[in-house]
Amino acid sequence: MSLGWAIISTGLHPDNKIAPAINATPEANLVAVYSRDMGQAESFAQKHGAPAAYDSMDSLLQDSRVDAVFLCSPNFLHAQHALQAAAAGKHVFSEKPMTTTLEDAVAMVRGCREQGVTLATGYHLRTHPGHILAREAIQQGALGNLSLAQGQWGFGVRGDTAPPPRTGRRQWWEEPELIGGAAALMGTGVHVVDLLRFLLGQEVTEVAVLTDGQTAERPLERMATATLRFDGGTLATVCCGRLLPDSKNDFAIYGTRGRITGRATLWEARQGRVEVVSDTVNRTAVYPADYLANFIAAIEDFQQAVEQGREPVASGLDGLRVVEVTLAMIESAKTGRTVRIDPVQV
Repeated sequence: MSLGWAIISTGLHPDNKIAPAINATPEANLVAVYSRDMGQAESFAQKHGAPAAYDSMDSLLQDSRVDAVFLCSPNFLHAQHALQAAAAGKHVFSEKPMTTTLEDAVAMVRGCREQGVTLATGYHLRTHPGHILAREAIQQGALGNLSLAQGQWGFGVRGDTAPPPRTGRRQWWEEPELIGGAAALMGTGVHVVDLLRFLLGQEVTEVAVLTDGQTAERPLERMATATLRFDGGTLATVCCGRLLPDSKNDFAIYGTRGRITGRATLWEARQGRVEVVSDTVNRTAVYPADYLANFIAAIEDFQQAVEQGREPVASGLDGLRVVEVTLAMIESAKTGRTVRIDPVQV
């Protein structure tokens, strides 16, 4: 089934990844682009071959060629744009984090459900074949009882004692109210949390977090470490930050019968090495770098979900659950306390 796509917002992420991925996905057609700046919309549309450019959401949503929107707008606008799109009968693929508040996340899930449209969240690490291999091995019992999970995604520049300030249209990443009260946690930490949820098949029930932010002097952190408890009994550690220039961005899962490790698989490009070592399974898989592969796979999965009437690999509910965890992390960092998570029912 061919799907007509519109991209909402024209920043670096949609320019470098989402528009090229849509154009590289079979049966996906980029038909429209929205920006508050018409010049930006027209330039982006011309560069990526979209036939229409808009500076009005209402006008874009009236375009009959648009079947689905890909939300690349600032975090705090996701719910507003998603509900507008859902009311117009358009399917919604939202970048992560899905929202900056729990109320907005609930509204997105319920609004899309009520309108009968598909809602997905941009956790592309779920489409990495090494992560799928790890999840399947865990589901098949290769590790026995799971005890510890670890994940890290960070970046930085050698010699820099502070990350450089964002410039131009990316300045909203420096505004606590716009980004959602956290920087490293919102940028890459949410990906690590969701990946561990995906691999373990468990939900987070408790978090304890230390950061160098969430204070009046420094409202946005540059580094964060977290300890998580999952409902299946597994403990986990998450590390993310903007001061880690040599981070390899790995994961590890340990159980009573073995371990699974991923080397350099937590990244935007598909790449790295996954090793399963256990009593029943011993396997190593290496993945050459492919910059767009995870994004293409996520878009393909979304289109199939629309056609088949099923949930995408990273659903709106997945997005909501990570919002719950992230908000608990921010609270823990601010208060210095362990925070329990009571999942909202939607």
